[in-house]
Amino acid sequence: MKNFSTVVTRAAAAALVACVVAGPVQAAECSFKPNAPDQHRVVKGDTLWDISGTFLEHPWCWPQVWGMNRDEIRNPHWIYPGQIVYFDRARGRLSLNKPGSGDSRGEPPVLRLSPQVRSEGLESTAIEAIPAGLIEPYLTQPLLIEKEAMDAPRIAASAENRLYLGTGDRVYVRGELKGATEFQVFRPTGPLKDPQTGAVLAHEAAYVGTVKLVKAAVPGVDVHTMSVSSSVSEMGVGDRLIPTPPPSIRNYVPHAPATQIDARIMSIYAGVTHAGQSQVVTVNRGSIDGLDVGSVLQLYHFGKTVPDPEGNKGWFGMGRPTMKLPDEQYGSLFIFRVFGRVSYGLIMQVTAPVEVGDVAKSPE
Repeated sequence: MKNFSTVVTRAAAAALVACVVAGPVQAAECSFKPNAPDQHRVVKGDTLWDISGTFLEHPWCWPQVWGMNRDEIRNPHWIYPGQIVYFDRARGRLSLNKPGSGDSRGEPPVLRLSPQVRSEGLESTAIEAIPAGLIEPYLTQPLLIEKEAMDAPRIAASAENRLYLGTGDRVYVRGELKGATEFQVFRPTGPLKDPQTGAVLAHEAAYVGTVKLVKAAVPGVDVHTMSVSSSVSEMGVGDRLIPTPPPSIRNYVPHAPATQIDARIMSIYAGVTHAGQSQVVTVNRGSIDGLDVGSVLQLYHFGKTVPDPEGNKGWFGMGRPTMKLPDEQYGSLFIFRVFGRVSYGLIMQVTAPVEVGDVAKSPE
């Protein structure tokens, strides 16, 4: 199985083409594999994480070996199937230009793409950092709601007192709309508690569909009239609304967090107790803790405290001393959506199952 990281958007995926590294990679985490090949031809289905894993000990370091910075990820360039990625051993970098083909200043030549005989735009064939389908629902649907959003507008009644609602049905919503006219509808399903403190940080939610405003409440009327635009499951009285977020360009560039992070796995999606590669989990840290989109965390099984078999026993042979075992690192977590106190992460490169309560902290 290939080791995938998160979905990079096309803008982020591509920025690598234009960027170069000023010198050899210095960070130990970004070392190249001893058996790294001289080149790799890009094929359909490749990802940036995939390609970088061919050359690097830690694929999440690819922005450094391509020379990317936070501003350059907006550059509209892409990598396409058929192109060749070269390992410039002298400079310690990856490049789309063959080593030694630069000009006298040591700068790489301008990349010129060959003419493409096809009707659709080139953008449709650009490779991604990871397959977008892995995390798209977590980007566009309200599957996690912070405590503050629980006071959101709610469906208070339906036309003809229908118990469950579908596309085209009228619903009556009570609450402050704050100027929004289109909404996503969700149903709270349970609290997300911090494994360390027990505090409720957010609520899991089931996405049920969308509604749009037909007529806002007028004086003497307590509810707004709305129409169900779409539904993925039955909608009903008590379900809550949040404004539909505007479409955005999601540029995911992996990097170590700016601050030291020591988090715990809060929950695993899909209703399972253990998770594996390419599954989504939540962690009990967010933007207020220094996490941002693209942060990479290392996963550890928490070191247990066990009896010391050679330790001296206490009085009357009682109370054998114990010893704390180290946390065991077994994988990586890519943070792709960040809230105030919690975040979504995509699991990759794990050698053991992920469990609730496992440690997720900054790379060492």
